[in-house]
Amino acid sequence: MVSKNVQERLDRPAQNRSLERGIDILRAFRPGADLIGNSELAERTGLAPATVSRLTQTLVRTGMLDYEARERAYRLAAPLLSFGHAMRSASPVLKIAAPLMQRIAQAHKINVGIAVIDHDEMVYLESVRFNKKVSLRNVVAGQRVPIELTSLGRAYLASMAPQARDELMQRLHLRRHADWASLERQIRQSLRQVRKSGFCVASWQPNVIALATPLRFKYQPVHVLNVSVNTHLPAVDIVSKLSPVLMELAGAVLEAEN
Repeated sequence: MVSKNVQERLDRPAQNRSLERGIDILRAFRPGADLIGNSELAERTGLAPATVSRLTQTLVRTGMLDYEARERAYRLAAPLLSFGHAMRSASPVLKIAAPLMQRIAQAHKINVGIAVIDHDEMVYLESVRFNKKVSLRNVVAGQRVPIELTSLGRAYLASMAPQARDELMQRLHLRRHADWASLERQIRQSLRQVRKSGFCVASWQPNVIALATPLRFKYQPVHVLNVSVNTHLPAVDIVSKLSPVLMELAGAVLEAEN
């Protein structure tokens, strides 16, 4: 948790628009979009084509993008991978949570993940999966999932101040306009569930039931912890079994960090 003065400074408009726009260019690259040209980058970011052209040239010169001359398009460059590795290695939360997550996943034969927010998506910092062969495999960190559909995202929404949450909900509404009425009801139900029980439940993928709880630290940003399982059993049975596991794990992480 940051002080009020620090939070006010963080909430102010960006002081360096060029840097902010450059980061928007990097955010436009997602799995499945290996090469992206200036025109598509302009469409994805909403920036003017001339601005995109200047930024991509700078990002190439600084080693953040590689330019594919034959396709006249760009891909993310290797140095960005080292940033992710440095971030994970330095994370005090991951240092505590990762070993505990591994033990819980193995002991209960479930999936365990931890994520943080990035704009209007959640980004996994770690995800430990327990597969059908009763062995563990780590999903690559950095996977993004929708806030509005997932237990991770809805648990994060429950941790937000009302005004900030309302602003984010408005952005989500614009993205999900067609089915927003149903989604908003589900999100509001999840918010009530977190207030009442400390966690929420969602099943946005077939036969996958996930529970998530926000981790509110004293000196770190809010993280969200989740557990999930692939099952045909009724959700009520899974919640009864996994909610104590999730909340015990969350308590252990918070106690160790504080």
